[in-house]
Amino acid sequence: MSLKESQEKETNLKGTLISVSILGFVLIASWVGVFILFLSR
Repeated sequence: MSLKESQEKETNLKGTLISVSILGFVLIASWVGVFILFLSR
């Protein structure tokens, strides 16, 4: 395995981690929003 390949894998992993954390944040944010709406009724 060359150095370039491992670097590409690392950046790909980082991108996946970022997209997953963004997705999780959006999910949690929408959940909290619905919960606040539910409480304020």
